[in-house]
Amino acid sequence: MSSDSEQNRRMPGMIQPAAPERPSNRVAASGNDGASALKSGKPAGDHSDLPDIIDVVLAMDEEPPSPTRRSPASPSNVDPLVETARSYARAARSEATQRAYAADWRHFASWCRRSGFQPLPADPQVVGLYLSACACTSPRPTVSTLERRLSGLSQGYSQRGDRLDRKDPHIAEVFAGIRRKHGRPPAQKEALLAEDILAMLETLPHDLRGLRDRAILLVGFAGGLRRSEIVGLDAGVDQTEDGNGWAELFDQGILITLRGKTGWREVEIGRGSADRSCPVEALRTWMRLARIAHGPLFRRIRGQKTVEDSRLNDRHIARLVKRTAFDAGLRPDLPEKERERLFSGHSLRAGLASSAEVDERFVQKQLGHTSAEMTRRYQRRRDRFRVNLTRASGL
Repeated sequence: MSSDSEQNRRMPGMIQPAAPERPSNRVAASGNDGASALKSGKPAGDHSDLPDIIDVVLAMDEEPPSPTRRSPASPSNVDPLVETARSYARAARSEATQRAYAADWRHFASWCRRSGFQPLPADPQVVGLYLSACACTSPRPTVSTLERRLSGLSQGYSQRGDRLDRKDPHIAEVFAGIRRKHGRPPAQKEALLAEDILAMLETLPHDLRGLRDRAILLVGFAGGLRRSEIVGLDAGVDQTEDGNGWAELFDQGILITLRGKTGWREVEIGRGSADRSCPVEALRTWMRLARIAHGPLFRRIRGQKTVEDSRLNDRHIARLVKRTAFDAGLRPDLPEKERERLFSGHSLRAGLASSAEVDERFVQKQLGHTSAEMTRRYQRRRDRFRVNLTRASGL
């Protein structure tokens, strides 16, 4: 480091990162020698294995530009491709993940400014200190939150052309200590059971907003969908570029096709036992009265009767679940703030896994889980001691 003050900010006993090597003048000279040899047609001695790109660059310099020929690297060709590549890169992760990663980078950069560090370039020692500072704050973030922040930093460095070595001891050892000292079982959201959903539906009005939200709750619950999957639905096959699936209505039910992290999957939602609790009727009524035949399935509503073309944000699902659960008086034994934290959009997904009295394999398929163990984490009311290995062993 360049000064004593910077050294004092480092963790004791940590290895100081080596300064980046500067380009050698000898390399530059060798490149010039190689270029001269190519221009003169003479061999370049021990530089005969220079990359072919030099030939291309020299040819571009020597040939006069043609008004009718355009270089493949011209801005008019590259700029649209750059924007297209950025849009594909953004589509690789959900909107919620992108927001979380962006917030993680802002949090880290703000901490660096307050602590006198530079966020760039990637320094495992600084990241280790940041994780230690986060683990000591009050209220202390969960280990899973810190894991996501570390992933957000890794992604942030990658987007800026840098690389964070998460296996570096300054990060790996610090995080292992945090996990061992502060690790806790993951906090689970309250599962909304069928009777809870019915009570929440009663709190909704019968205008366009109420019809939309009623369809969201029923389809989200019966399909075991994530909030991003709900708002990403289109009214038909591949109708928008930002959609992640579509819904098809049949007499017997709804077939939802979703684009997930591991590929495509289908979710089948059957009819309910009554019209007021039937997701098929709720979705059909919403689409008919909102006149939706193309584009996003669940949309914003302006005023009382104007259905806009823009797609709902996934945060609407979380707010809707919290509000209707509170209005329905669920869990009145808890203080208001605890009740608000207890429910989220994930409560719909956990509710289906906990309510459906069917073979576990069908629930696993509906939720799109690759293992039964993951499905069991969502089941809040399952009989944990149905299989008794103690008695099976002879005790």
